[in-house]
Amino acid sequence: MPSISTRPFSANGISYRPPATPVVVVCVDGSAEEYFNASLALAQMPNLTRIIVEGYRGLVRSALPSFTNVNNASIVTGVPPARHGSCGNFFYDEKIGAEVMMNSAAYLRAETLLASAARAGRRVAVVTAKEKLRDILAKDLQGIAFSAEKADQAKKESHGLDRIEELVGSPKPEIYSADASLFVLRAGVALIRKGLADLLYLSLTDYLQHTFAPETRTSLDFYEAMDREWGNLLSAGALLGLTADHGMNAKVDASGNPRVLYLEEMLESEFGPGFRVICPITDPYVKHHGALGSYAVVHLTDKSQTTRVGHWLSRLSGVTEVHDKPSAVRLLEQPEDRAGDIAVLSGRDVVLGRRPAYHDLSALDGTLRSHGGRYEEMVSMFISRPLSEAYRRKAAGDPRNFQIFDFTINGTS
Repeated sequence: MPSISTRPFSANGISYRPPATPVVVVCVDGSAEEYFNASLALAQMPNLTRIIVEGYRGLVRSALPSFTNVNNASIVTGVPPARHGSCGNFFYDEKIGAEVMMNSAAYLRAETLLASAARAGRRVAVVTAKEKLRDILAKDLQGIAFSAEKADQAKKESHGLDRIEELVGSPKPEIYSADASLFVLRAGVALIRKGLADLLYLSLTDYLQHTFAPETRTSLDFYEAMDREWGNLLSAGALLGLTADHGMNAKVDASGNPRVLYLEEMLESEFGPGFRVICPITDPYVKHHGALGSYAVVHLTDKSQTTRVGHWLSRLSGVTEVHDKPSAVRLLEQPEDRAGDIAVLSGRDVVLGRRPAYHDLSALDGTLRSHGGRYEEMVSMFISRPLSEAYRRKAAGDPRNFQIFDFTINGTS
């Protein structure tokens, strides 16, 4: 392993003092606490058990809405959505009057700690399962950045490295598979062992969690396989931090049928035209969730109706929170110009949609499991070394998943 820089670096007002060892942070996409508990109960995760015994385990609060792009952006910047500007996978841009995917670095308003670390001399690598995240996470990065989804298309001049499949020892995986996440972890192991990277962010995919409950054999096998790769990272000398972008819950009734509130259709039926409902979970991966999550944004043509409409929404069965724009900015940490007029959150077993024509439930692989609201907000944090006294006190307060780099780099003894 080549020498590793210990030069401090900073991003968004947060200073980092890295150790002279490889640092790896993994975002286990969609991993609710129940998934870890199910596998730990069966003693299938010896490496995670070792981390818990020798290091730290706790719960942290993710950013809202509890979606992938929002929280990955928060993790690599160390700040909430109000600072970095990412408020979903998909939003309505009022400036241009269009609904757009928020999958470009152009939408990110804060610098990333990864780019800052690279400028300080760390060999930085970003490996994601989903291509949609690569551009965001690699903003201004002089380093390696590629996705499992398009590993065969990586080029040295644009991705910092080529011949990825040869590096990992397997062909690019199918994105709707456990292999998509395992490919990312194996890539991380290979990058460290070959001395190509010493500060890594590995972002997995939640296809398994969207499709299988924690206690199913498929989920248990997947977590066991991930545990083997975490052991390989530890054996390679890595200081390892694990967290999740959001949890996951079944959004169905007692009969297994999806529980969906089609808000745009319901609002028009009650008040007439003049509503645009945005489902920020919307992304290209239709087999995951059918663009249905537990957080939605309402845009009104007539802003004077905001309070009246908000009160009506708050009385709907299955709706748990309704916020006007000032409340969403203050309490949900949303960027004001992208927050919409009303934010709506739903219950543990309920999702929010526009109208049936916008959501193809036939594309789902299995039942409807999704996320986005308060019930998917709390997630796990594991760190492979003990926390210092100061960071144990921070962990006893209101720690956030996007502090994972701070805790892993600055908080370990």
